[in-house]
Amino acid sequence: MAKANSKKFGLTTQVLLALILGALVGAALNSFGYSETVDKFVVSGLFDTLGKIFFSLLQFLVVPVVLVSLTCGAASLDDIRKMGRVGGKIVSLYMLTTALAITVALGLAEIFDPGVGFNLETQSTFQAKEAPALSQVITDIAPSNLFKSLVEANMLQIIVASILLGLSITLAGSAGKRLLAVLNDLNDVLMKLVHLVMSFAPIGVFGLMAKVFATQGFSAFAPLASYMLVVVAALLFHASVNYMLILKLLGRLSPVQFFKNFKEVILFAFSTSSSNATLPVTLEVVEEKMGVDKKIAAFTLPLGATINMDGTAIMQGVATVFIAQAYGINIGLEGYLTVIFMATLASIGTAGVPSVGLVMLTMVLRQVNLPVEGVGIILGVDRLLDMSRTVVNVMGDAAMTCVVAKSEGMLDEKQFNA
Repeated sequence: MAKANSKKFGLTTQVLLALILGALVGAALNSFGYSETVDKFVVSGLFDTLGKIFFSLLQFLVVPVVLVSLTCGAASLDDIRKMGRVGGKIVSLYMLTTALAITVALGLAEIFDPGVGFNLETQSTFQAKEAPALSQVITDIAPSNLFKSLVEANMLQIIVASILLGLSITLAGSAGKRLLAVLNDLNDVLMKLVHLVMSFAPIGVFGLMAKVFATQGFSAFAPLASYMLVVVAALLFHASVNYMLILKLLGRLSPVQFFKNFKEVILFAFSTSSSNATLPVTLEVVEEKMGVDKKIAAFTLPLGATINMDGTAIMQGVATVFIAQAYGINIGLEGYLTVIFMATLASIGTAGVPSVGLVMLTMVLRQVNLPVEGVGIILGVDRLLDMSRTVVNVMGDAAMTCVVAKSEGMLDEKQFNA
């Protein structure tokens, strides 16, 4: 009986209950009991502190987990040609799904016209941050100082450094094998640390959700309901149709079983709104529940958490159409093709942290000559949508990793279907 109860109230169930309870408590405070005192001691005090501690612990894990696991993954693919083949497959799939995502977003936005008739009577106070130029994004990929990259958590540079280090370990022969053994032991220790941090997840998730709904409530989302519904519809379509078709047709894997295995990650991604913060959990689930070999997962997932942002691309596509319609501007077919191209590139340069997609959206808007201040209109509801699109981001990483692992004969189907 004790064993059954333990299983019934496992970590996934606890996190789900904490998520729901946090939303209900936050919404109740917003509707009936919000005051300066409540904000100071409960919302900005207790809830914010619980959420920040948990989020900080997750962020603490990201850099060492990416550096060590990706180095081990790259070094374990001891055939350099195999590393290039796996890298080519995963990057191609990431680019394909991002292009599909933005196309779906633009199509649904054109069908449902979320910005038509929208009232823009008030001036937006949004101050757009300068989005980096494409040339700067490419230049910044090359690490000039590893320690600086680690301290600043520059994920693109860390990924490049890890791949180069892994490649060097492969080429170094016996010396490389000795170092790889040490790194594999360190990777095992880090995974134990992930388990330890995850034990605090229900408390942290409760704090994160309670603060969001206490400060914004449900009423903040009403004026932009059409925009939100189109974004959510595009996210659902991409996750449940595009990903699942790729899993079924290219990977010959069960989409239903994939969802069953992945449900724990969905809760963490939704509550943290961060692909990077969710990465340790994604790695654990993909390796232990989906049967993907560590050599593949450690290589493809950290890469995906940095360059594969399908959910972010969907938001940028719908937001572009919404802002164009709200201002009565027709960007035409050429504009839509530009949005597809720029949103795909912008998703590569988007860090896996909360709401940074809004900064990259300004780059997309500038390319099609739309008012950047339009971002201020959607700013109020972006936090909730950020949670939803992070789920799609990490789901794409996991699904494409499974497809690549299956194509390389490095996926245990018995474990996947267990």
